[in-house]
Amino acid sequence: MKIKILSVALGLALSATVMSASAQKNYTQGVVTYKTSMRGQDIEIKEYFTPDSTEASFTAGPATIKLLSDVKHKFFVVMVDVPVASIKKAAIYTPDEIDQVMSSLPTFTFTPGTETKQISGFNCKKVVATDNKDKKTYDIWVTNDITTSPTAVPEYYRAIGGFPVQYTAFQQGQSTSVTISSVSDAKAPAGTFSIPSDYDKITKDDLEAMSGGH
Repeated sequence: MKIKILSVALGLALSATVMSASAQKNYTQGVVTYKTSMRGQDIEIKEYFTPDSTEASFTAGPATIKLLSDVKHKFFVVMVDVPVASIKKAAIYTPDEIDQVMSSLPTFTFTPGTETKQISGFNCKKVVATDNKDKKTYDIWVTNDITTSPTAVPEYYRAIGGFPVQYTAFQQGQSTSVTISSVSDAKAPAGTFSIPSDYDKITKDDLEAMSGGH
């Protein structure tokens, strides 16, 4: 009887191990959907990613905005489509402008915590991120339920030890809260990572002039 009970227990343990191992999914490409706010307005962003490229898109008023970039930071484009005004513009950043954007991003030291909670169906643990420049701290919730291509994770969190599910994002000296809603392995439609031929190519300065200098 003891042998039988041991055999059943061992079988259950092995099953649990197999289930645990299979629970972690690796996304080499797919789409991340997340919610954040911009200028006081809640928005949902969908970001397609592959091992070497990303395309994030969202709607702001009558405009659809798309951000294209590559993993090596050699390419960054902001595309603006405003159908009611017949506007289709693609602002292509120069290498120097991309370097300026990258140099403005924070660098962090990470301290794993013991707190855990579930967010959007992901089992998450808290990691405290300390900005090496101003020593401000941020509570970042990461999961090890999944792994993704590095392109699906903000540059400044790639060494955090998990996939960030709830975190503070940074761009152009401003910060905003982000919560991941879902991650799927849906493939990006053809042409996602290129500039359509009907878009006028402009500069970063042209884009800022269009948006009132902001």
